[in-house]
Amino acid sequence: MKPTILVADDEPSIVLSLQVLLQKAGYDVRVARNGEEAMQAVEAAAPDLILLDAMMPKRDGFDVCQSLRANPAHKDLPIIMLTAKSRDVERQKGMALGATDYITKPFSTRDLVATVRKYLGPHEPAQEQAQSHTLGAHP
Repeated sequence: MKPTILVADDEPSIVLSLQVLLQKAGYDVRVARNGEEAMQAVEAAAPDLILLDAMMPKRDGFDVCQSLRANPAHKDLPIIMLTAKSRDVERQKGMALGATDYITKPFSTRDLVATVRKYLGPHEPAQEQAQSHTLGAHP
């Protein structure tokens, strides 16, 4: 079974890019477009990892991270914060609230996949998926 990644970001172009990138890397991808959706998605079916944008409507990523960490069921869930803010104070805030790691936008796709693999381990796409991506088909 493929590991599942929840991408929580309100920027459609970033969501689409991450979705395609991570599916090509062999992961199932679910999407939340704001902090409330992210919380609902985790409660409905916990993913194996969350890519969590710090700045989103309804509930920001810091609040979502803190809420997830307050629930013992999610204490070991890898949470990688994504943010355009590269200031150390933002990074420290994210880590203090329980983020597992931190990636600053803009980021290299290779670095992002490497960071995901650091927490989920390498995962090779199934043969039929690799072929469909080679042909340019997207689910």
